[in-house]
Amino acid sequence: MKRFLESLVVFYQKCISPLFPPHCRYYPTCSNYMLTAIKKHGCILGTIMGIARILRCQPLVRGGYDPVPDKFTIFRNRRAEKEYRHKMHLD
Repeated sequence: MKRFLESLVVFYQKCISPLFPPHCRYYPTCSNYMLTAIKKHGCILGTIMGIARILRCQPLVRGGYDPVPDKFTIFRNRRAEKEYRHKMHLD
């Protein structure tokens, strides 16, 4: 099941995504986030995290750096974003 889900995301990345202009508000992109979440948290939790991320990727959200957290959550990884902004002197 895990490989099937990963192959669906890779198919999207290679065949569907190039047809549209890039517009993801986050880094890493939503599809890369989904792949990492599935690898890190398994099929069910990883898919839930990926779907939650896709739902957050909309014009009313600031976006920015949002890596997959080590613990399952459907919310944004604010601690990693804070560390990144501090490291890059963006605060």
